[in-house]
Amino acid sequence: MKLHPLSVVYRTGTAVSRFAWVLVIGAVSTSQFGGLGTGAAVALAAAVVGVFAYQIVYVRRFDYELTADTFDLRSGVVSRRTREIPYRRVQNVDVSRNVLQRALGIAELRIETAGGGETEAQLRYVSDDEADRIQREIGRLKRGVAEDETDPQPETTKELFAITARELLLLGVVRVDLRLLSFVTVLLPIVIPSVSETFPLLDLLRAAPLVLGGLVALALVVSSAAAVANYYGFELHRGADELRYRRGLLQEYSGTIPLDKVQSVSVTENVLARRLGYASLEVETAGYAPGGNGNGSQSAVPLARRERVFDLARSVEGFGEVSFQRPPRRARTRYAVRYSLVVAFLTAVSLAVVRFTPISPPVPALSPLVLLIFVPVAAHLKWANLGYALTDDHFVAREGFWTRTTRVVPYYRVQTLVESATVFQRRRDLATLVVDTAGSQGFGANDARALDIDVSRANELRRTLEERFQTALVATRAENAGRRNRRSRLSGSTPSDD
Repeated sequence: MKLHPLSVVYRTGTAVSRFAWVLVIGAVSTSQFGGLGTGAAVALAAAVVGVFAYQIVYVRRFDYELTADTFDLRSGVVSRRTREIPYRRVQNVDVSRNVLQRALGIAELRIETAGGGETEAQLRYVSDDEADRIQREIGRLKRGVAEDETDPQPETTKELFAITARELLLLGVVRVDLRLLSFVTVLLPIVIPSVSETFPLLDLLRAAPLVLGGLVALALVVSSAAAVANYYGFELHRGADELRYRRGLLQEYSGTIPLDKVQSVSVTENVLARRLGYASLEVETAGYAPGGNGNGSQSAVPLARRERVFDLARSVEGFGEVSFQRPPRRARTRYAVRYSLVVAFLTAVSLAVVRFTPISPPVPALSPLVLLIFVPVAAHLKWANLGYALTDDHFVAREGFWTRTTRVVPYYRVQTLVESATVFQRRRDLATLVVDTAGSQGFGANDARALDIDVSRANELRRTLEERFQTALVATRAENAGRRNRRSRLSGSTPSDD
């Protein structure tokens, strides 16, 4: 099977747009340098024709096939490459369409495999109907159902969640990306001098707060608009063995989250959403995040009432009610000391600026000491939002004040247990236990942690988790073997090891 013929046009346009700046230079040189510009324009036109010819050859030499056991691809212009992807390793078939692709009736299809951090195969581009057909066919073949057989798990889905207009607007308020504020530090040195030149009476210290406020407001507006566009029309459905989602306004995504690949689930609540009674649900899979964010985590519910989010989380991982154990109170003292040292550092910087520079700040040099009033409150809030719990089948950990995250890890998904203690923790007989899963992108990143617990308790907790992991792993392997045997009896084939 071949790619859609319009792939040639779209791929050519995409490739040409990557060196659009060369076209601009060519156009300028054409108007200013006569013959030299004409030569540049001819060269650019020849480059565009060359790209178009290359894309024709690429699309003609690209073909794919769905066999009984594998998804096969053959591609390459100069050197040929053949790949066979076993269906049992396919984790997700993700389809995306931007505005122009939807107008052309084409879509990009990505095939991801378990444990892979990058896309295993891309079809750029096939028709909308073909993309949907491949999604369905790979799902059927993964279940081991022949084309002429009755599917023992028929194609039925149940809607779990559909975002409302109110939730979408609220999402734009609470889901702001503060990383955009980093651009403010880049733009300030550019904007402030021009403001000072236009308004000479405004010096740097007076203009900076106004410009900073405007840039922060712009960053928040852009972040809110991006969140709304990203999750516009979000729907979540549950199939026989997977979650299916569809979302996006300018860039539409649709795909699946296989339940048997879920490593953990996380409920996140930033301080504003928590105040309003809302939360978000994310699921972590083994090395891949549907939608292309690349960090192994995917929003299953972007924003909903907190009670509903926890109900949906329990439908994915049945962890029941949780009673958290907090760290000992001496951990709170540690946080108070840490924050006090930060205030002392800021005060020292302020004094150094006054002492060694000609700048006269509008506030006294010792003004950072006022922050000491908030140190006990900050230490208590950090301590109060920490906790961990052991249920029958899951380890649950909670941490964070500004963004509180509750992570739920099934025992059989535990990859590594690491007990650690810094020099400052050892002074107070504290330690941290990190519960790592296969879905984490690097050790310590987004892992469930029992933070700043008693050293003896950390050691005991590690041994308990090791025992429960072994027990859960044996039970899970027996369950998977029984499931494969049932499927093989239904399909009349021989079961194979995963």
